[in-house]
Amino acid sequence: MRILLMSLIFGWVFSCQEGEKETKTPLASPIQQTKPLRAAFLVVDGVYNSELIAPMDVFQHTRFHTSNAIEVFTIAPKRDTITTFEGLKLIPDYGFEDHYPAIDILVVPSAEHSMDTDLENETLLTFVALSGKQALYTLSLCDGAFVLAEAKLLDTYECTTFPGDIAKFKRAYPKLKVHENVSFVHDRRAITSAGGAKSYDAALYMVELLYGKEVADGIAKGLVIEWNVSQVKHIQT
Repeated sequence: MRILLMSLIFGWVFSCQEGEKETKTPLASPIQQTKPLRAAFLVVDGVYNSELIAPMDVFQHTRFHTSNAIEVFTIAPKRDTITTFEGLKLIPDYGFEDHYPAIDILVVPSAEHSMDTDLENETLLTFVALSGKQALYTLSLCDGAFVLAEAKLLDTYECTTFPGDIAKFKRAYPKLKVHENVSFVHDRRAITSAGGAKSYDAALYMVELLYGKEVADGIAKGLVIEWNVSQVKHIQT
């Protein structure tokens, strides 16, 4: 009888522990949007197509799933033609000196010089710093995190960046808590992504955060993406 009782107790304890390991914390209830949100995509020469197009693709598709969708636009230091790293040419919707819409979400994609000369561009950094402080959220993709960090928008925040540049990021900003081997990190008003194809993860996560699972699932289905935030390795503080 004693052996049977002990077996039952151990079985109950281990089954509880296994259940706890498998438990997934669902995303909190979506923020109720009472008006359309405006997402500004910062574009500079050498911006990478994947980090620019992936989140824009996701955000733009909100208009098919909700009345208060995300309105996207591009902004650059000047309204001159921008050439992406891959050679795509585009004309920004606004320049820094134009009268552009209020920015609710500031998106900073990675660019060819996100780790060097862009960090010395005071005009660029001033725009990012001011816009980021006023926005509801900032979203960086890949090495766009370097720009956010240089603009002091990641001070005291947990974050991530392109996997191959984690070591350099830590050396450049030793006070930041930088996570490795994750798709993205969400800490308060900042979401930082590893970039590349993982840029879709961060964008879909933000949509689910703002509009709920049904909207995010609908967009993912339209883009032929298998989406389940609980299966994406990320940090949410």
